[in-house]
Amino acid sequence: MHISIIVAAHKPYWMPTDPVYLPVQVGAEGKKDIGYTPDNTGENISAKNPHFCELTGLYWVWKNLDADYLGLVHYRRYFTRKEVRSIEGKKKQILTGPEWTALLAQHPVIVPDKRNYYIETNRSHYNHAHYPEGLDITQEIIKEAYPEYLPAFEEVMNRTWAHMFNMFVMRRDLYDNYMQWMFAILFELEKRIDITGWDTYESRIYGFVSELLLDIWLEHNQIKYAEQNVSFMEKQDWIKKGGAFLKRKIFGR
Repeated sequence: MHISIIVAAHKPYWMPTDPVYLPVQVGAEGKKDIGYTPDNTGENISAKNPHFCELTGLYWVWKNLDADYLGLVHYRRYFTRKEVRSIEGKKKQILTGPEWTALLAQHPVIVPDKRNYYIETNRSHYNHAHYPEGLDITQEIIKEAYPEYLPAFEEVMNRTWAHMFNMFVMRRDLYDNYMQWMFAILFELEKRIDITGWDTYESRIYGFVSELLLDIWLEHNQIKYAEQNVSFMEKQDWIKKGGAFLKRKIFGR
């Protein structure tokens, strides 16, 4: 079983040494080489990185890597066995190649543990955090091009949890299928929405929308998946994050 999981990065950072992981510089087009495999070789959309985020890495994998299972993690986020407190402890919990082999022998898709919003739905959370046009136009595109996905769209939008970060590992045929569907929607969204004047953060719209497309695709196709713990490799200010969440809920973005 050949497994290739890219570690999406835009700057030099600590990297796991297990050969299952391939550090990739996302948004490499026009940028200084940082010593990782760049995403601007072969067929690529590297130049779209300011708006597509880690999706330029996923696209590069789709078009240029050959493996039985493909996936993505982030330089500061990894699938781990369990959550521990120390950063060094988290590094030791990152799944190894043999552990991935055992896991994928049982499940065709691995996604992060659910992220729960508790007091609001995916739709309301997105609209409080971002411009609502992103999801509104995405819904229109799905209705026109993939109407069979509308029930799954509504199901996911009304949930209070989601599998986030665009992190997953999938069997090759499923990966190809998901990439084809997702990028068809996002490239059409790119044609229909005008982000002129949007700030740097909101201009990452296609990355934000895609985080919810994964669950829509999984739901509609009834893909069997397993959830796995995800650890963040830096300290987080949970009081600050919680305050920002409540602020968006009350006052909007």
